[in-house]
Amino acid sequence: MHPLKAIYWPREKAFLIADFHLGKGAHFRRNGIMVHSAIDLVNLKNLNMLLKCFPAEKVIFLGDLFHSRYNQEWLSFEKYLKQLPHIAFHLVMGNHDILPESIYAASNLIVHKEYYQMDPFYFSHKPLEEFPEGLFNLAGHIHPGVMLKGGAKQYMRLPCFYFTENQGIMPAFGEFTGLSMLKPKKKDKVFVPVDKSVICL
Repeated sequence: MHPLKAIYWPREKAFLIADFHLGKGAHFRRNGIMVHSAIDLVNLKNLNMLLKCFPAEKVIFLGDLFHSRYNQEWLSFEKYLKQLPHIAFHLVMGNHDILPESIYAASNLIVHKEYYQMDPFYFSHKPLEEFPEGLFNLAGHIHPGVMLKGGAKQYMRLPCFYFTENQGIMPAFGEFTGLSMLKPKKKDKVFVPVDKSVICL
């Protein structure tokens, strides 16, 4: 797990990223809500930092790569992908991935409509109730978060990596995303990205 809210899989030299939500800032601005235009640049900058940290041959997006309809942010992202022909970019489709199929086909993305299986993982956008026995379902969609409380009534809401026995939910990679607060059960494991590290709660 990386503090930029991604997972690196050394065996496959692959980064796993959920809920990038590229173009969300432009979507809000188009609807009259003032959001700084630098948000999408931050997301691409963070992705670039990851690719410089470890050798990467694959990037697997677990859905909601692009937030809304076709716009300038997608064109910039498409150009970025074409600068990295040595990396295979995969997308497991999410509920926000609504661009026409022809646009995905023109990019360097390898699209998986519902799931992508790479043993021992079963990648999906939404956490699944049923998936092949013996595999580990890794998903996004939820934007999981936890609340940390201090002794003087301080509290802090933070994104987290959330794991049960056979399933994991990744935090949203995108900067401009909300949180769904979870209440971990005793056997669950929660990891929180803080500054330059990831800590186990």
